Amino acid sequence: MRHVILAAALLAALAAPAGADQKDPRLPGLFAALAAAPSPELAQPVELRIWEIWFEHSDPVIGKLMENAVLAMAVDDFATAERALDQVVVLAPDYAEGWNRRATLYFLTGRIDASLADIAAVLALEPRHFGALSGQGLCYLAKHELEAAAAAFELALAVNPQMEGARANLEVLKEQLGDDI
Repeated sequence: MRHVILAAALLAALAAPAGADQKDPRLPGLFAALAAAPSPELAQPVELRIWEIWFEHSDPVIGKLMENAVLAMAVDDFATAERALDQVVVLAPDYAEGWNRRATLYFLTGRIDASLADIAAVLALEPRHFGALSGQGLCYLAKHELEAAAAAFELALAVNPQMEGARANLEVLKEQLGDDI
């Protein structure tokens, strides 16, 4: 029965009209399907669809800037990616994925506090952003704030229970912290 509900929610979300970003009407059904997924294999297509929707934007200029940023990051051209993402967050400050991608860029370039600031912007717009929550955990790990890291990974898993990276990080932290978390 659980698989039938998961499949129905996923099909309904895929059939809905295209929206944009974190406000998309397809997301509630996808998040319900993600929470109900009994395995990482069944969660993966739902998770990927959520990422696709988060990346969408109705403004083609924002879409092109995001594409340019992703391509630049893929070849470690962080300066080009940052210029594009800076434009995205100025032109579309209510677009969570612009902030999230820039947070990722900041993390990759060692600017942990800047990454955390952008993650805060993401989560203000999309509190269910499991990628940002997991990224927050990684930032806190980098700062050696282990309790805060564990809390962030727990929040990510509350949204996406099959998130293997967050689960593995949380298990390591629980071993290190014992009863302290």
